[in-house]
Amino acid sequence: MKFDLLAETASTFPADAGLAQGRLVVVRDGDVEKWACLACPGGCGRTINLSLNPVRRPRWSVVTDFWSRPTLLPSVHQLNECGCHFWIKDGCIDWCQGGRPTDNSSKQGRH
Repeated sequence: MKFDLLAETASTFPADAGLAQGRLVVVRDGDVEKWACLACPGGCGRTINLSLNPVRRPRWSVVTDFWSRPTLLPSVHQLNECGCHFWIKDGCIDWCQGGRPTDNSSKQGRH
């Protein structure tokens, strides 16, 4: 089974230092999903925090499968100097063309 990321849940926002590569943390307050947090897979060292709040813009949605592999919609595009642009589907990172870490749109390849 291939995957780059596994999802886990937390009731509090994760500390940047506690966010491991290969993990996507969904912050929940009761039954309400608030944030999806992950370490940037491009290697810049930044934490990416994505709102799951349906009334905020921009917003994302996340679902996990039986094996805790996340699918996140829409894509993630870092607008900072990192510039990473990727999709997460079934726990796999699919890089957009020119979105890094390689310019040939290959999958991350960590399995």
